[in-house]
Amino acid sequence: MSWLPQLEKIVGKDYVLTSAANLLSYESDALSLFRCKPAAVVLPNTQQQVIECVKILSEFKVCFTARGAGTGLSAGALVPEGGVIIGLNRLNKIIKINAESRLAIVEPGMVNAQLSEQCKEYGLRYAPDPASQSVCTLGGNVAENAGGPMCFRHGTTSNHLRQVKVVLADGRVETWGHPAHGCNDYDLRGLFCGSEGSLAIALELHLNLTPLPQAVRTSLASFATIESACECVSEIVKRGIEAAALEVMDQRAIHAVEDSIYRSGLPRDVGAVLLVEIEGDNNHVDSQQKLAARCFADNNAINVEMAGNATQRALLWKGRKGAGGALGQLAPDSYVMDGVVPPSQLAEIMKFVTEVATRYQLPCANLFHAGDGNIHPHFAYDGSDAEQAEAVEKAGTEILVKCLELGGSITGEHGVGLEKQHLLRKQFSDAEIGIMQRISDSFNPQQLLNPNRGLPLGSSCAEAFHRHRSKDSK
Repeated sequence: MSWLPQLEKIVGKDYVLTSAANLLSYESDALSLFRCKPAAVVLPNTQQQVIECVKILSEFKVCFTARGAGTGLSAGALVPEGGVIIGLNRLNKIIKINAESRLAIVEPGMVNAQLSEQCKEYGLRYAPDPASQSVCTLGGNVAENAGGPMCFRHGTTSNHLRQVKVVLADGRVETWGHPAHGCNDYDLRGLFCGSEGSLAIALELHLNLTPLPQAVRTSLASFATIESACECVSEIVKRGIEAAALEVMDQRAIHAVEDSIYRSGLPRDVGAVLLVEIEGDNNHVDSQQKLAARCFADNNAINVEMAGNATQRALLWKGRKGAGGALGQLAPDSYVMDGVVPPSQLAEIMKFVTEVATRYQLPCANLFHAGDGNIHPHFAYDGSDAEQAEAVEKAGTEILVKCLELGGSITGEHGVGLEKQHLLRKQFSDAEIGIMQRISDSFNPQQLLNPNRGLPLGSSCAEAFHRHRSKDSK
């Protein structure tokens, strides 16, 4: 590794990790289905250091990828053996907040929730709010075009990225987007958002900020079954009720939350709960809440609770945002899926998820962004058990194929990564994939930067990553 001393010279020896112990946590992201140990992890502290590291790796033809907090759920930030991970966590500063223009300029390693916290004094917030927002980084959010509960009203990350400064795979630096409104002639900003780090590495993000609402009303409706909760969601969407968030959790997810540090007083004896948040001025919130109440009644809600103050509202969201972590107690491994269906098909896809989980004898919990039909089944399993590992992959494939049959997509916000590359040809034609490959090759001709991510992998490339490697072999 003749390039290693040069990386150490750029960032300092303490910030180039090569020991087995240090590299262990970089073998996978939050999806443990795939594992692959990098040759090194380099942790730059400035934009210039990132640029210089990229130039060295490009010169020596070493594949590399950028990584934030590692909260991704599609194995999007892994490199084949011999590759290098460029960790951007130390680039975590706010460069500028312009309250008048509702603009924040930040480095990619900034944690999502911290931006909103810093903007409160201006009466502003950053709207996209992934469940992992307390730890996930904004650069990673851009790479996956992350959403979250509020994306039902406010849109995903691509709706909030105006401009991005990037370094290309060969070390060239460019700025994509427009400083005022985001789009330019070719909208490379839009192309970059959701490209899973395969076109360039973000150095600086220009993000839209949103005014804090005058009023917020959060309610929790309980239902006998998850299907009836989904039917209520479909009705809310159909009637045009302007909810900011529509979140569903089934009974297994509820029990996991209430048995954890995230307990928030959710009812244990119901089939599912629907969390509805409405925001705006007082008159708007009152009118929309009355319409939502009619939907609850028309769809046989067992009970409806209203958060009476900010503390109660925060407690409800604590349960929803902490649910993913709470489910980690069910088994050594967790496969968190990410598919999309039209909201009108939510009840149908939930019936199918239950059928698949029963057939494969896999515990499955459901919590998802119901408003835009983005489902997240959580399968609890032991990845060192070959039969369970095979079963969970088959179950996942069946559910994603069913999403396509119902008019949906194989991903809403987690990305394709390595997890779903084998399903790309089921959603896209050869011509469409050919266009994607040409775009990738234009920006990344040597496929050194996050090679072939988001594209169908050849068998030799896929074998470079280890699927469900047993814990004893680490």
